[in-house]
Amino acid sequence: MLQIAAIREHKEAFITALKKRNLDAAPLIEKAITTDEQRRSLQTQLDETLAESNKLSKEIGSLFQSGKKEEANQLKGKTGELKQRSKTLSDQLQQTVDTLQEILYTIPNIPQDTVPAGNSDEDNEVVAEHGILPSLPDGAAPHWELAKTYDIIDFELGNKITGAGFPVYKRQGARLQRALINYFLDKNTEAGYEEMQVPLLVNEASGYGTGQLPDKEGQMYHVGNDDLYLIPTAEVPITNIYRGDLLEQKELPIAMTGYTPCFRREAGSYGADVRGLNRLHQFDKVEILRIEHPDKSDGALDAMVVHVKNILEELELPYRILRLCGGDLGFTSTLTYDFEVYSAAQKKWLEVSSVSNFKTFQANRLKLRFRNGDNGTELAHTLNGSALALPRIMAAILENYQKENHIDIPKALIPYCGFDRIEN
Repeated sequence: MLQIAAIREHKEAFITALKKRNLDAAPLIEKAITTDEQRRSLQTQLDETLAESNKLSKEIGSLFQSGKKEEANQLKGKTGELKQRSKTLSDQLQQTVDTLQEILYTIPNIPQDTVPAGNSDEDNEVVAEHGILPSLPDGAAPHWELAKTYDIIDFELGNKITGAGFPVYKRQGARLQRALINYFLDKNTEAGYEEMQVPLLVNEASGYGTGQLPDKEGQMYHVGNDDLYLIPTAEVPITNIYRGDLLEQKELPIAMTGYTPCFRREAGSYGADVRGLNRLHQFDKVEILRIEHPDKSDGALDAMVVHVKNILEELELPYRILRLCGGDLGFTSTLTYDFEVYSAAQKKWLEVSSVSNFKTFQANRLKLRFRNGDNGTELAHTLNGSALALPRIMAAILENYQKENHIDIPKALIPYCGFDRIEN
């Protein structure tokens, strides 16, 4: 959430920057500023009324002490009027504060200067590409056919148990899935990220804290009786560990990682582009998150990008990195790099990670601050990334490593799997 003081100070710059998102933010910005002016006016009136009431209360006390009971009683009538006015102003102030908050919740983060303009993923900027695209044998199959041939992932069984988008991993498929999770966690903890195991359900405050609410209600599974949400990513519960906290500067940076199943309704996701593991309602992901000093978050984002690159290179998967354009940028992000691996059988790139800097946007919602020496308190910066999302990594491994009668396992994963190939 943007800070209203920053909106007032940088009004025109924010309106211009948000055009990169193809958003005419001027009406929202103006409404926020107008509502904040009303809030400040009401706050001033309330403060003056309370001050006058306090002053009169002291005068009444003095009059009673001086034996001037009649004069004191006359003033008591006025204090009653002031108390009623204070209550009215307080109610109006709270309503205005709530309105301002609702407006601010609808304004997305400001894209950084390096974010390219654009309308969709077709306008994202490729900033790096690594690896040689594999040459597959004749009759190479997509992963959903390989899964059936080698009996390692059962999409129909998942459909029977739950519905489409909830696959069942079997035999070597289940072991490979577990191997990937452990491998990613080990790579992250070796890089200094502290492993966390967190709840898979979060409350509404947590959803608002990281920006999933009110922006993404349609993508989240809601448990109505308890008013809880199944997490769309570990980012939500892990970042909310520090909601409302005041940190010491020496505690920064904070680096965390966690594995969780993730749940997304993905409403309207149908067709060939979402077959197999390409898009699921339940999937596994290992996340990395950082809480940083504002002066160091840009460097931290670069380091996270390098970290994900190293993992993909160890897996020997061809990848490319894209800087997302304004039209494809997430609501809470100020700058995002997407990683895509090449799926040789499908002959297309599959997104496997997004690495983002949110700067103060989430921290302002979370009320996450740190003591900045003699300068008082300051909002921290938050960042997160996938290291990595499993379904499309699994799809790329199955497709790119397929041979005529088996599927090889990447060398880095063999110690985790306990086998070097998948075969019937």
